[in-house]
Amino acid sequence: MTQTVPTESANGTREIGRARRRKEDARLVTGRTRWTDNITLPGMLHLAFVRSPIAHARITRIDTSPAAGMPGVVGVFTAADLGAEGIGLPCAWQVTPDMKAPQRPPLASQTVHFAGEGVAVVAARTAAEARDAADTVEVDYDPLEPVLDMEAALADGANLVHPELETNRNALWVFDSAGAGSGGNVDHAITAAEADPDSVVIHRRFRQQRLVPAFMEPRSTVVDPTGEQLTMWSATQVPHILKTMTALSLGIPEHKLRVIAPDVGGGFGGKLAVAPEEIVTLLVARKLGKPVKWTETRSECMLTAHHGRDQIQDLTLTAGRDGTVTGLKVDLLADMGAYLGLVTPGVPLLGAFMFNAIYKFPAYRFSCTNVFTTKTLTDAYRGAGRPEATFAIERMMDELAAELGMDPMDVRKKNWIRHEEFPFTTVATLVYDSGNYEAATARAEELFDYPALRREQAERRRSGDPVQLGIGISTYTEMCGLAPSRVLGALAYGAGGWEHASIRMLPTGKVEVVTGSSPHGQGHETAWSQILADQLGVPFEDIEVLHGDTQVSHKGLDTYGSRSLSVGAIAMVKAADKVIEKARRIAAHLLEAAEGDIEFHAGTFSVKGSPDARTTIQEIALAVFAAHDYPEGIEPSLDSDATFDPENFSFPHGTHLCATEVDTETGAVRLRSYVAVDDVGNVVNPLIVEGQVHGGLAQGIAQALYEEAIYDSDGNLVTGTLVDYLLPAAPDLPDFTTERTTTPATSNPLGVKGVGEAGAIASTPAVVNAILDAVRHLGVIDIPMPCSPERVWRALRTARGGTAHTAGGPA
Repeated sequence: MTQTVPTESANGTREIGRARRRKEDARLVTGRTRWTDNITLPGMLHLAFVRSPIAHARITRIDTSPAAGMPGVVGVFTAADLGAEGIGLPCAWQVTPDMKAPQRPPLASQTVHFAGEGVAVVAARTAAEARDAADTVEVDYDPLEPVLDMEAALADGANLVHPELETNRNALWVFDSAGAGSGGNVDHAITAAEADPDSVVIHRRFRQQRLVPAFMEPRSTVVDPTGEQLTMWSATQVPHILKTMTALSLGIPEHKLRVIAPDVGGGFGGKLAVAPEEIVTLLVARKLGKPVKWTETRSECMLTAHHGRDQIQDLTLTAGRDGTVTGLKVDLLADMGAYLGLVTPGVPLLGAFMFNAIYKFPAYRFSCTNVFTTKTLTDAYRGAGRPEATFAIERMMDELAAELGMDPMDVRKKNWIRHEEFPFTTVATLVYDSGNYEAATARAEELFDYPALRREQAERRRSGDPVQLGIGISTYTEMCGLAPSRVLGALAYGAGGWEHASIRMLPTGKVEVVTGSSPHGQGHETAWSQILADQLGVPFEDIEVLHGDTQVSHKGLDTYGSRSLSVGAIAMVKAADKVIEKARRIAAHLLEAAEGDIEFHAGTFSVKGSPDARTTIQEIALAVFAAHDYPEGIEPSLDSDATFDPENFSFPHGTHLCATEVDTETGAVRLRSYVAVDDVGNVVNPLIVEGQVHGGLAQGIAQALYEEAIYDSDGNLVTGTLVDYLLPAAPDLPDFTTERTTTPATSNPLGVKGVGEAGAIASTPAVVNAILDAVRHLGVIDIPMPCSPERVWRALRTARGGTAHTAGGPA
């Protein structure tokens, strides 16, 4: 089949590359949207959960009778009442054959394993009545010792989160370049470097603190059991996956379940889940035969929706004294929390392919031990394993520069993959198809005025200025477009990485696109319309994008891992190619020409050498509908669909530079300037890209300076509200200077990569490196995140006492 290259829309201008405002924003900003919590059905009941206040305990008694008599209450249910005691929620990623996986119940019936776990649920006529009644349910607990520290959890004789597993270790996963044939033996590299006076060996431990996704719209689910199908509305990123997994978990025929993700207010990976509350809502609705709604409070969201990150990272890097890296060894401990979510055990393993980053390490070894604790489970959060890897390697490159007395930018330039070396097979076995780190860095340095800031930094140090200047660097790459299916299969992931799209040509020439990607703020409706306007040569306004309803979009794998554009949109492009080829045959018949003489441009078919013989694709749509003058042997339809499974990931990259001012007397940190030059391949809509970068920067900076989910010694989350869990507001962030360089991806016909996670991946190490660069000469070698004023001040105070110190502990 001939593959068409997007040219321009019917009005003669290209849509791709145009900074259009999002067409979906009008309803969002005028309050005409439909969140799940806005849905009201006749006779609908509301749920409230009874949750354990204890992290680890046996349940000895549940008395629901006080709640049953409360006003408006229709039913109070335990796991036994709902027949849920044998139900286990799914985990789609068995990362090793011997992985330990406890059953995760919709409601706990015998033992609770984290504070906030549901033990009963109340159904009432209003949400307020349900919450009031839930407060009266009496539950007796026999407390057990919490398991909170990963290293202690792995020690001999440790208390067990799940005694039936006989261990707190979920899995041990190892990648070794020597075994994979992609590099040398890292232990040999370390031994050689230790014996070589012209080499250095650097050991560091970093802490990736636990984070809360903190999406804007709380989770919500509505289930209507009254029709021929069970219909579930959910504020989810993954309606197709939710449908399939719910059907498998509950034994519901899949064709009798419809899942709808209406407008969804953010997710950041936090809604990539099959949640206990979704399952319980369905079970209660089915039991009562009435529509049921559950919407969480913000405190419930902070306490029970899955968290992200939470790793201990031990790294060893070897290099020559000229700065050339020779080996990298990574040992991780990753906190799973109490249970496994959809992809919990695999999230830290995604970083295994990114610790080497843009650098040419000849030897590499990665090992990760997943550990159960009595905390809320962790799972995907913006970047999912890749921000953790980027933080660690970018910190290590700064540590290497400090050890050698080199400029940290020079160390990076000495070791990165040069643009003429692409495609490049890394020591972690990935094939980076395109990139130009030199171009992105040169532009970032120019915008940042790197030499001038280094001169100012030197002057402040000479003068003993109490406010010191620091410069932080992050030269990152990431793997986007979570696919290809064969790679995911090799990693024992439970699904593929393809995506599906359908195009329906309507009789009036309008176009409906059905996409398996499910947006929750990314701008699919606008970007998909722009791409298709160029592809088919129809007006942008004539295209409608349909998504999020498994009865409309019957096939898809949804949205996460920056896969929508580089996988989902390419499926649409492939479907458009089929539409054009079908229309070409009909155009040839209508224009009485050979099919090989038919040309297509900007929505119009014409005959070579006869420019007046022409017809538009929209006119052909009407002709097909009428089917009066139609070539024999061809079905009267232009509608087409396609499933795209890429052969490779896409690899955006960039250089981020951050200047911080650190008050050495108070520990206060001020972000003075921030420059981000990203290469995300060809850009469909620059305005959407800017929004994604800015949002990612805010989240990455927040990890560096503000956010941390903290548990006390009893396993209680003490940062369970937005009063205690710090999120930055606009005044806390600087103006960002952003630009782009472009090296198109070679793995898809649009040359696109991904941008949804880039800012969050790159910014955290840039900020932390800048803070440490400001105070390293004062003896501070590390400050655990978040780098709060108290932690910075404590690190400085310790260093002034003559000992370089790692400042830790909640601040």
